[in-house]
Amino acid sequence: MKFCAQCEQANPEEALFCHRCGSRFGDEGPATPQDEEQLWRTFIGPSKTILFSLKDGWSWGRADRHYMEQFRKFTSEGSPRFALTWHWPAFFVDPFLWFLYRKMYLYAAVYLVGPVLFFYLTGDMTVGLIWRVIAGASANYLYYWHVKDHLKEIRGRSGLHRPIPDHALRDAGGVQPYVFGLAILLHLFVMAAILQGPPDQETVQDQQMSPERDPELF
Repeated sequence: MKFCAQCEQANPEEALFCHRCGSRFGDEGPATPQDEEQLWRTFIGPSKTILFSLKDGWSWGRADRHYMEQFRKFTSEGSPRFALTWHWPAFFVDPFLWFLYRKMYLYAAVYLVGPVLFFYLTGDMTVGLIWRVIAGASANYLYYWHVKDHLKEIRGRSGLHRPIPDHALRDAGGVQPYVFGLAILLHLFVMAAILQGPPDQETVQDQQMSPERDPELF
């Protein structure tokens, strides 16, 4: 079997054209090394993210440029190592939603269950804030390893000497746009619960003293 350099389709060795995209075998030309930074940028995607700096304040800029600047802090001394950075979207937005938005499903599950479980065990209202701070301090580093590991996996599937198709990077990376709608629904639900407030104490007492439960009636 031989694989198409354009779409990664497996084809018989005797095939002259790719069965999926129609590219002619032998027309690819000599393999040229791909720009590593461009691979990372394509995987991250051109979506927008919240940016903040002491000089420019708040802004709305390209995610790929922002993350590449953050990722360089983890490799400034050669081998990757943790460096303290801050991620505003993971702090302001529910961390579960941000990790889901970036297709980091394992971390999304952790941040969905973790705060609820710890609040149930401790009854401490500050648990949610603590989890948000942890997410804000670690999200850039976790996302760095997410991109790095997926690029390694995609490169292994494509072959060391074959260019990685852009569609493979976009499918594995990028974002989940539907999370915006999910975030709006969840925040509307939380706002409605806050506006409604706790149950009225008189109503609760009336329910407790209803005829079905009043022992004096039996």
